[in-house]
Amino acid sequence: MLYREAGQFKTSYQADSQIFPILQDRVALLSLLVVAIVVVPQLASAYTLSAILIPFLIFSLAALGLNILTGYAGQLSLGTAAFMAVGAFASYNFIARLPGLPILLAFVLGGLSAAMVGIAFGLPSLRIRGFYLAASTLATQFFVVWCLTKIPYLTNYSASGVITAQKIVIFGYSFETPASKYLLVLAVVALMALLAKNMIRSNVGRSWMAVRDMDVAAEVIGFRLMRTKLLAFAVSSFYCGVAGALYAYAYLGTVEPEAYSLDLSFRILFMVIIGGVGSVLGSFLGAAFIVLLPVFLNIVAHSFALPTSVASNLELMVFGALIIFFLIVEPHGLARLWQIAKEKLRLWPFPH
Repeated sequence: MLYREAGQFKTSYQADSQIFPILQDRVALLSLLVVAIVVVPQLASAYTLSAILIPFLIFSLAALGLNILTGYAGQLSLGTAAFMAVGAFASYNFIARLPGLPILLAFVLGGLSAAMVGIAFGLPSLRIRGFYLAASTLATQFFVVWCLTKIPYLTNYSASGVITAQKIVIFGYSFETPASKYLLVLAVVALMALLAKNMIRSNVGRSWMAVRDMDVAAEVIGFRLMRTKLLAFAVSSFYCGVAGALYAYAYLGTVEPEAYSLDLSFRILFMVIIGGVGSVLGSFLGAAFIVLLPVFLNIVAHSFALPTSVASNLELMVFGALIIFFLIVEPHGLARLWQIAKEKLRLWPFPH
């Protein structure tokens, strides 16, 4: 009864093509933002903000970057953590080498640095695809981590390679508390998610999806494959680079190569698979699922007094089972399940 679009008339093209054409969706999103901005910082504990909500938002941004490349442009990538590392270390070096540089500008420059690396390693996509392209992006992961550990200049000649990230100071205000860091990350992620949603609905997003569905036909009707694919790598890497900078400054507090391992790349890939390939909402749902699942499994392990050997491997077993489940039962992930639920509500009490 509450989720209906009957009576909501569109009198202009702009109203018909807006991101959320149904009033209930706009109200729900606005309410969610109000709760996230006003209520959550007041009620959530420091542990909840630092250990759950901040990594959830950062991983959502990284998953969104990978979803742009894999879900919308159809280019496989296993080097997401490498682009995050480039963004983090580039941001650190920009702040260290250019005193007085605003930290938000450093994050943007870090994202642009990751975009340039993404373009360089996206060149093989012009000739190869599928499994071979995934293998070439996997080489990005090892090459970037090797550079960060072998080139002392990138780590500011640190003997251990672990660097304490500079404090986040914006317009004279220091973001040191978990609540302030949470609000900063929330603002950045919300803005970039809105930009991604609009980009996907534009000519750029349509060109990505055309190349994803059939690149030969897209080239025949006039799409330029080189520009389209490299732009997808650049935008995806930019999002991952900004996520990597936030990961280092707002979550870890340190800049270190070991934090951006291959395991992190696979975790973000799992977020996209479980949340939904080719869906902005799926990036957030997948990140929430992956972040909250270990917390739930730890509670289960303590409740049932499971052996340590079982509890340590329980997360990996559940992840593997869920990936197989979603690939077989619902390849489009949690986002598709949410879409089906909304369609049933629109037809209630006569859902198909």
